[in-house]
Amino acid sequence: MEKNYSILMSQDLALVEDYLANLCVRGSRYADLQEAMEYSLMAGGKRLRPVLVLETCRMCGGNLELALPFAAAVEMVHTYSLIHDDLPAMDNDQLRRGKPTNHVVYGEATAILAGDGLLTAAFGQLTAAQLSPEQIVAAVDCLAQAAGPEGMVGGQALDMAGEGRSLTRQELEQLQSLKTGALIDAAVQLGCIAAGGNKDQREQVSRYARAMGRAFQVRDDMLDVISSQEELGKTVGSDQANEKSTFVTSLGLEGCQQLIELLTRQAVEALDGFDDAGFHIWLAEEMAQRKK
Repeated sequence: MEKNYSILMSQDLALVEDYLANLCVRGSRYADLQEAMEYSLMAGGKRLRPVLVLETCRMCGGNLELALPFAAAVEMVHTYSLIHDDLPAMDNDQLRRGKPTNHVVYGEATAILAGDGLLTAAFGQLTAAQLSPEQIVAAVDCLAQAAGPEGMVGGQALDMAGEGRSLTRQELEQLQSLKTGALIDAAVQLGCIAAGGNKDQREQVSRYARAMGRAFQVRDDMLDVISSQEELGKTVGSDQANEKSTFVTSLGLEGCQQLIELLTRQAVEALDGFDDAGFHIWLAEEMAQRKK
């Protein structure tokens, strides 16, 4: 069964890559701005968020093709956040997905503008979906909440404010639920919206995403300690270098593993009642033990 889900994910990834590549072909060019946007957007990666949009749409009985603009939108927002996270004023990272970070290649000003361009274009993608006006409005509201000051950007602000001091477990969970979890939550909700899912289904997939997203971040914190730059394709040990509190500093590696197992069970339980939640269950378990 696992092999089948791996194949399904590969098919989803191909859909996403083709769709994003087509967007890049249609893009206008202003100096090297468009090139900088494409450099990060097409750099690969897990594409976890767009795949969750597509597979949640499928699980809720929708059409994957109609959900592709929503999937692209959430990946564009995610990519913009990575470009800005890597900037010298924030994490000052030199490597992302095995390649020099955007500002290293194009300079800080162009990197900032590339992120701005991707964020703005993402909302244009939401409006390009061949769905009802009500669904598009719901999608815009969902992504705006998740990406803005009450979501991902708020989490980034908390992250920067937390450098150099020890965060409590509660502060750490709030930070990560916003910085990482909010956009994963948005991805599953966007898939549900694209499928015409009801309020109860949105709440169920949201509970799944919140648990899975937290487990994802805990594992990320572990990998920053136990993995290598070659395996991750990015700088390791940056959390320690920036004096950031993480789940590892709070719980230790063994405590982190126990928390991941608990959160993964909660994610699986949240999907009770869906006829075909197999992919989501498989994905949660895969993310809980990922090596990169």
